[in-house]
Amino acid sequence: MTSELRRLETPEGLSPFVEPDPYLVWQESEGVPVIHDFTFEDLNKVELGSWERKGGSGAIINIPQAELSNDAHLVEIKPGGKSEPEKHMYEETMYVVSGRGATSVWLDEKRKSTFEWHEGSLVSIPLNAWYQHFNASGEEPARYLSVTNAPPIMRQWRSHDFIFNNPFEFTDRFDGGEDFFSGSGTLYIRRKWETNFIPNAQTMMLWDYLSRGAGGVNASLEMAKNVTKSHISEFPVGTYKKAHRHTTGPHLLIMGGVGFSLLWDEGKEERIRADWQKGGMVIIPSEGIFHQHFNTGTEPARYLALRAGHGAPQPWGGTDVSVTDGGAQIEYEDESREIHEIFEAELAKHGAECQMKAFVPYCTGSVGPTNERET
Repeated sequence: MTSELRRLETPEGLSPFVEPDPYLVWQESEGVPVIHDFTFEDLNKVELGSWERKGGSGAIINIPQAELSNDAHLVEIKPGGKSEPEKHMYEETMYVVSGRGATSVWLDEKRKSTFEWHEGSLVSIPLNAWYQHFNASGEEPARYLSVTNAPPIMRQWRSHDFIFNNPFEFTDRFDGGEDFFSGSGTLYIRRKWETNFIPNAQTMMLWDYLSRGAGGVNASLEMAKNVTKSHISEFPVGTYKKAHRHTTGPHLLIMGGVGFSLLWDEGKEERIRADWQKGGMVIIPSEGIFHQHFNTGTEPARYLALRAGHGAPQPWGGTDVSVTDGGAQIEYEDESREIHEIFEAELAKHGAECQMKAFVPYCTGSVGPTNERET
């Protein structure tokens, strides 16, 4: 028996197939501004549009790239205002940029867990739990920034009803207990702090992280059993951290200090400079971008890094392991000399001295901090 293969010509005049992006469809339905950028001088000055479901106004921030592992929601609750109760199947970590207020979280409306917050507070909303925010001031607005993993979640399930009206309760993450947001926590090895609420991330205790650079301290956060992750880092006056790269582009919220970051692709000489100060934000724009942070101010520089969390294995190895050993970090002795020269030139503009002599032999400054909290 033989068979004959027939070739059929594609008919003319057919329309191209365009598959809607569920995340972008949701963005449009919210009716709020969408900002495509990765540097923000002051989050308090970013213009917002009406977002009544959030209790006032807001904007969605997207890194300027096609595939998003996370996004950010910058929201302002009007004086005396409140958000509408909501829940969703994407994770959300919220940092209070300014103002004061309170949040209620619950599974059963008769049993709510309520806690107060102010500038510098950090909280992870339990997955698919109901929550509502309240502005405690009748005169001043309250503004917060939430980093979420909404883009991949919406693109995975392709149903807004599933995302926002799912009855499933993740009681293994949050059982409705009133002490869930007490602010207590547990410290584990490698500076790991497990908690659900940090009353003030701007002053939270941090621990020695010398492998990242001159006198730096850090805390890696595990919150609400979420996949999304965050960490807090601080480094001394007159110093800078080692360059490194990783698979997810974190949102870096500046909680203290003045300085700048350099970002570049491997093998390329061109570097992007992003200046920052307290209240600003820098988003690492894509995977694999080397980035390095420099403190040019008169006080320690502290930032909060919010990122998507676990994904594909990092192809470059550990973020605090040297690239010469298969890792993702550039040691001081392996960095371009121009990097240090740029830093010293910037310090000179402010009449400040470099304190990197213990780590960079050709530094023209002094031997600065070399261990935890030494200043």
